[in-house]
Amino acid sequence: MKDPAGTIEKLREELRRHEYLYYVLDAPEITDAEYDELMRKLKAAEVEHPELASPDSPTQRVGGKPREGFIKVQHSSPMLSLDNALNEGELREFDRRVNELLEGADYQYVAELKLDGLSMAAHYRGGQYVQAITRGDGLVGEDVTENARTIRSMPLRVTGGLDAFEVRGEVVMNRRAFERLNAERDEKSLSRFANPRNAAAGSLRLLEPQVTASRRLEFYSYFLLADGQPAFPSHEASLQELKRMGFKVNPNTRICRSVTEVLAFCAEWEAGREELPYEIDGVVVKVDSIEQQRQLGFTARAPRWAIAYKYPARQATTSVEAIEVQVGRTGALTPVAHLKPVEVGGVTVARATLHNEDEIERLGLQIGDEVVIERSGDVIPKVVRVSTQGSYRKKFQMPPRCPVCGSKVVREEGEAASRCINLNCPARLKESILHFASRGVMNIDGMGEALVDQLVDKGVVKDVADLYGLKIEDLMNLERMGVKSAGNVIRNIANSKKNPLPRVLTSLGIRFVGERTAVFLAEAFGSMDDIGAAALGPSAVEELQQADEVGPKVAESIVQFFREPRNADLVERLRAAGLQFTYHSKRPKAGPLAGMVFVLTGTLPSLSREEAKALIENAGGKVSGSVSKKTSFVLAGDDAGSKLVKALELGVKILDEEQFRRLLIRD
Repeated sequence: MKDPAGTIEKLREELRRHEYLYYVLDAPEITDAEYDELMRKLKAAEVEHPELASPDSPTQRVGGKPREGFIKVQHSSPMLSLDNALNEGELREFDRRVNELLEGADYQYVAELKLDGLSMAAHYRGGQYVQAITRGDGLVGEDVTENARTIRSMPLRVTGGLDAFEVRGEVVMNRRAFERLNAERDEKSLSRFANPRNAAAGSLRLLEPQVTASRRLEFYSYFLLADGQPAFPSHEASLQELKRMGFKVNPNTRICRSVTEVLAFCAEWEAGREELPYEIDGVVVKVDSIEQQRQLGFTARAPRWAIAYKYPARQATTSVEAIEVQVGRTGALTPVAHLKPVEVGGVTVARATLHNEDEIERLGLQIGDEVVIERSGDVIPKVVRVSTQGSYRKKFQMPPRCPVCGSKVVREEGEAASRCINLNCPARLKESILHFASRGVMNIDGMGEALVDQLVDKGVVKDVADLYGLKIEDLMNLERMGVKSAGNVIRNIANSKKNPLPRVLTSLGIRFVGERTAVFLAEAFGSMDDIGAAALGPSAVEELQQADEVGPKVAESIVQFFREPRNADLVERLRAAGLQFTYHSKRPKAGPLAGMVFVLTGTLPSLSREEAKALIENAGGKVSGSVSKKTSFVLAGDDAGSKLVKALELGVKILDEEQFRRLLIRD
């Protein structure tokens, strides 16, 4: 190779062009085999010349190392949700408000199809892709940089334009990819995804980018920002610039100069939505001018310059032939109606979720009734109402035992869902293992979704205790597991035995027992044996409430867990595996604040919240997250909120920082 740098860059440019033609324009010029051959040549050249490696190369879309978890990242500006218009009248009312706030000035809208996917922000610097963040709660999302890199309709490098910018858009899975994914899961006897939106969200948050890459996700962009603000004077101009830079922009957008034109666009696509390759649930309407957007401003939760016109759900009438119970990944039992097959929105539907016993009671539904079902993009739609009672009706009853494992089914007072409480029920085993191995619990690095799927599907692991009997050869027979990676997982499993009792308690998946509650239980009882003995005792609920912040509901959940024989057996197997079952609290039992409970609120003059918490605990006190009659003091700083109000209502004494410091040094 006379000019390796030139040859490699030429191959990269050619591959980028074909990716754009195939994944963005849907107009490929070469076959898949020809594309694969170009990729093979580029990979070989980059291996031969590692000094020419580049993060924006087409070969770098899929990383090799699975992730341990997802970091929380704050957005450059809020990714707010939109208010909804459910009919023509509400859309016209939105237009009336816009007209009024703009005081009669001329304005126009951009109407775009509302894709049913997952919102994401992709960041670029110096023309290169550097980070991707999910919407999250609108203020803070999760860093999914490596997974988003695998989306081939999203460029890794762009030329010209802004130096640093952010592209916001929707990650979707088209119908064909969704059907293929569910067919693959059917073959492996895995639960199906309910709809493409859930499949896209789940795929983007997988801990292994290689699996994400296989899911064929797409990214449709619709906002271009610089420093968190629109980069162009109009929304339409931003869309055009995104197209120019090589981003995938939905072609089904329209400039509308009146609300009447917007309504025509909405009606047009409501009639044609089944012809689209992806799911939509409405139309997004935005004022085009950025200056007018600023003038219109925001409410507390949504922009005043945009609205989502939601299409009505698609409905049909059919009859209920049977009701079966499915056990979900969290142990929840869900009744599902088996229907006489009926076509709804171009899809043949034979099942519909009934959610829980309360919903069946509310509907007045029995087997044999005719019902109206509704589908809003879901594969398993819902029953809306009973249209006609059947001639021969049979009442449904929730089984007292899990239909999968035979364990006791429990329904907590005040809750709608009935649950299987067996941690190792085959229906919830994968979720139990992922929780057990997760960061912040037993922290078994490398135990991701793809590995757990294989371990369970092949029958290698039948409960979480089986993890401690795994050998390197058990893992080497699985896909994408070599000697080194298998050895790392086995070593991480062994290291997890050192985790303290609170982590072990958290790993058991007892409802309402998270990291904080587990610490309080460990400190109050000192060992797994004593917690179990309390749960099996005659006054179990009262005794367990000795632990801080453990109320009747949490105590009852602990009792149910330990009184299920299969869970008791699991606990013994974890003991035999060598996990930590005793706890030595590091909290001082004596000190000036011994026996006192503090709640922190607001900003203190010279102490951070973490520093104040450490001072309290080192002096023998405890810190609680909520104010109650058991609270000794509320330590309040500037901008104290609802906790201060609650303290005043209950008559709890309020301290400022100076008074708190005096309390620390008292005799």
